[in-house]
Amino acid sequence: MLAGALLPWVLLRPNRLAPGEYLRLPPALLGGALLLALLPLCTFRLAPRLTWLAASLAVAAGFWGLGAETRTALVGQPPFARASAAGGVWLFLLGAGIAAYAAGLLGRTRRERGLAWAWLPPVAALFLAGHLNAWSVLVEGRSEGPRWVQELGQHLRLVGGGLGLALLLGVPLAVWAARRERPAGVVLGLANGIQTLPSLALLGLLIAPLAALANAFPWLRELGVSGIGAAPTLVALTLYALLPILRNGVVALRGVSPGALDAARGMGMTAAQMFWRVELPLALPVWLSGVRQAAVLLVGVTAVAALIGAGGLGSYIFKGLQSAASDLILLGAVPAALLALLLDAALRALEGVLGQRLGRVE
Repeated sequence: MLAGALLPWVLLRPNRLAPGEYLRLPPALLGGALLLALLPLCTFRLAPRLTWLAASLAVAAGFWGLGAETRTALVGQPPFARASAAGGVWLFLLGAGIAAYAAGLLGRTRRERGLAWAWLPPVAALFLAGHLNAWSVLVEGRSEGPRWVQELGQHLRLVGGGLGLALLLGVPLAVWAARRERPAGVVLGLANGIQTLPSLALLGLLIAPLAALANAFPWLRELGVSGIGAAPTLVALTLYALLPILRNGVVALRGVSPGALDAARGMGMTAAQMFWRVELPLALPVWLSGVRQAAVLLVGVTAVAALIGAGGLGSYIFKGLQSAASDLILLGAVPAALLALLLDAALRALEGVLGQRLGRVE
């Protein structure tokens, strides 16, 4: 954080692509940033239970400083000028984020750990109040507006489609393989082999067979199947998501206590009743953990699929890389990262609730 405070905070460019000028913090803000950089360390040594407050102040102040400096930099500039976050602000926010995470680890109770997220409301308020509107990423977001929403929707559709197809295939396959040792080894080996392929290589390998199928059966082309676009992407996403769903399903179903199964048999349950009323509820939390891993994995793989014309947030990442426009890269990368974090948090919370209510296998 100290190094971040001393480095440039803003890169002012005459337009999206042109090289620009690095701007440092003015002396007054520099003094405040240095003080905030030292504050978490001091509170950790003197009053560890207040570390969350110092870290949250640093995070919120970092975003406030970014907004203030980008606004100041654009005063008197033409409308197409851009003020981007430079290395200093990223380094400062990274350090503040690590301090907030460490403050959460220091908490002994759930409430104390939750205080490590105290920075979230003020940062959200800064965004909602428009304090960061001069930041180049938000400027690009406003100019891309409807198209960005369209690409986000396409990203969500591809992730949801791939995960849904993987569940349709993986759930019955895991139930079947859980009771058969050798077939389970073969199925898991195949799924593991597919996942070892690099995502771009798998997408490339699917282009030729799907294009041949579309040429041989024109009605498939009318359904949207072709060598590029959504069809190979959905096939690749489905194959990638199979391993965590299969592996966790097999492990979860095999982990159900024999005592619970014996008790169910003693109550006169049929095999179907034992599965739906005993095995599935107990296995569900661990199985859901595999679904969570698959969902987070697909968010990242879908970004690569933009290279074969599937669209999604990855199109901004590759467009930015081709034109050396870091703002466009962030316009795709930041929402994709947030989407993965939100999916992980939501499914992890669901996993915890199900584990508490239904119990879980060891």
